[in-house]
Amino acid sequence: MKKQTYVVHDHHDERHQGAATFPIYQNSLFTFANYDDFDAASSHFFDHFVYSRGNNPTVQQLEKRLAGLEGGEEARCFASGMAAISAAVMSVVKQGDHIVCVDQAYGPARVMMGTYLQKFGVACSFVDGTSIDAVAAAIRPNTSLLYLESPTSLVFCLQDLEACVELARQAGATTIIDNTWATPFFQNPLKYGVDLVVHSISKYIGGHSDITGGAIVGSHEKLERLNQNEFMLIGGIMTPHTATLVSRGLRTLPLRLERHHKNGVKIAEFLQTLPFVRKVNHPGLSSHPQHELAVRQMEGFSSLFSFETDIPLHEMRTWAGNLEYFRIGVSWGGYESLVTVHNLKQEIDSIAATSQSIVLVRLYIGLEDLEDLILDIRHAFERIGVTIVD
Repeated sequence: MKKQTYVVHDHHDERHQGAATFPIYQNSLFTFANYDDFDAASSHFFDHFVYSRGNNPTVQQLEKRLAGLEGGEEARCFASGMAAISAAVMSVVKQGDHIVCVDQAYGPARVMMGTYLQKFGVACSFVDGTSIDAVAAAIRPNTSLLYLESPTSLVFCLQDLEACVELARQAGATTIIDNTWATPFFQNPLKYGVDLVVHSISKYIGGHSDITGGAIVGSHEKLERLNQNEFMLIGGIMTPHTATLVSRGLRTLPLRLERHHKNGVKIAEFLQTLPFVRKVNHPGLSSHPQHELAVRQMEGFSSLFSFETDIPLHEMRTWAGNLEYFRIGVSWGGYESLVTVHNLKQEIDSIAATSQSIVLVRLYIGLEDLEDLILDIRHAFERIGVTIVD
């Protein structure tokens, strides 16, 4: 079954009177006709429905679909992307361990691994993920985790997944990757040997900017260990209502991604022609230094990217405020276009050591009309006195 069909098609289900959409099991517990049944279910907690902090039918339906899309044996859903990341990382490391993490990973994930886990005796080194030599040099005898994010979500650098997996295996370390940007439709890291894949499903998978959620996908062995500990003990569960909204978003994900891919590349190409734009960070452009790797590892490109400009930071903030169809806000993956303006020198540790301040604009291209968005960008530049000559 192709992925497009997989997310849309459900078999007729007599359990729910043939309901076209899987029902919301909005309940906290499940009861049993007798104690023998209760004991049998309780002794195999994750194979039965006992309490929704463990298993819930609506959430489980989503988990099975996400596992299938990523090519994994199992998936587990969480209340947020950070809940999924934290659970995945903590399921791997212990006191005295060392983590190697790409230096441009999601900010809160870097804080969690680089600062928070220090009080438990876990050390972390941040490396340039574009250099396999830098990754190799950072690995220590006690390295238990290599944490990847490809592409990263601010300057959009990639890691060579096969090479990173090989290094991790030689060191006896687990690999985890944040695959939110590419989604399971454009990249499947498990097929390259990555151990665990995490997603913020608040983004493209949910697709409507109305939920927060996360997911981990991997083997039965790794998910079973995580279930018994980080999932059950910390309790960052996804609610049944959230799960049904995410399942709804999945139905249209491939169609939305087609539009995101097309419009994202077109607007990136347009920005690349502007004389005051120094660089456009989009893996789908042939000018991207890792474009060949991107084409090899991914089947498409989503619509979050950034560009660097010579225009001063305060003027670019005014430019962002002048945009009509791009709203100022964090996150991405919904139907609405978004913009944020950054001083890159302050954003990334590896760049903070340099003397040069770089103005970087991150754009998320939503589902609006392509021509409207390009005109909006042009008019906003004109309002700050920057004329674009065709």
